Amino acid sequence: MTKVIIVHGWSGDPTDCWIPWLKNELKQKGFEVITPIMPDTDYPIIEKWVSKLSEVVQGPNVNTFLVGGSIGCQTILRYLETIDTPIGGAVFVAGWFNLENLESPEEVEIAKPWIETSIDFKKVKSVLPKATLIISDNDPFGCFEENKTKFAQIVTKEIVIHNAGHFETGDGFAKLPEIVSELQNMIKATI
Repeated sequence: MTKVIIVHGWSGDPTDCWIPWLKNELKQKGFEVITPIMPDTDYPIIEKWVSKLSEVVQGPNVNTFLVGGSIGCQTILRYLETIDTPIGGAVFVAGWFNLENLESPEEVEIAKPWIETSIDFKKVKSVLPKATLIISDNDPFGCFEENKTKFAQIVTKEIVIHNAGHFETGDGFAKLPEIVSELQNMIKATI
């Protein structure tokens, strides 16, 4: 059975933005969908988030697909560094490697390890045959070109949605049909 795990963003939970809609859409299509609550969501720590994702995935394989929003994208990439078995694919929404416009010194400190701890893209690619980045050209956290360029080393497809902000409900994203389309294309390719 195809399993999709959706990793929410920083200070978020599985009821945020497009996640409930996506979970419902995928369940209606017969997929097993898991939307874990990540630990200490207001103070995300790499090791804790990767450990939680590893615990949830339990035995990755070609029928495992991952979807991440914002810091959830980095969590997925860092998890993929720890495994040797290829998964089916991943969709990254509003992913980032660098951020601007953080609101407080505390946020800068929380983000620092995520920004400064490198990711082995070669290792990630060895277990990630297909991946799509969905990114906005006016994300309030900036670094659009830099983030897009870094993701280009990993993803097989990029979708730029104009003026979509950070793909949050306030940006008008209670639904994001592009994720479903991308997952369906990846799944068809593995059959």
